[in-house]
Amino acid sequence: MTTSSVCDAAPRHNPQQTAAKLNPLFRMQYEKAQGCYVLLFPEGMIKLNPSAAEILKRVDGSKTETTICQELRAAFPDAPDDLEDDVRAFLIHAEEKKWIRYGDQ
Repeated sequence: MTTSSVCDAAPRHNPQQTAAKLNPLFRMQYEKAQGCYVLLFPEGMIKLNPSAAEILKRVDGSKTETTICQELRAAFPDAPDDLEDDVRAFLIHAEEKKWIRYGDQ
């Protein structure tokens, strides 16, 4: 049996041209008790690391992956050279977990 990484998954859309939005079953908010951003959903809560939170803050239904990366580069000029790869891998993971949707999904 072989395993594949998140990066091996082929998206069903062109993330550079299609904007993602948060799945309406989830709500992102800063949770003071946790000291971090979280995704709330009917069955529980997902604690987000700072990088994931910065990406998801920009997932608003109007910004493409490219725009999100440009905003992150502007906000964090010392970000690593592979920022775009990391953002892409996270967005694929978030879509697989159904935290985000693309287009009319």
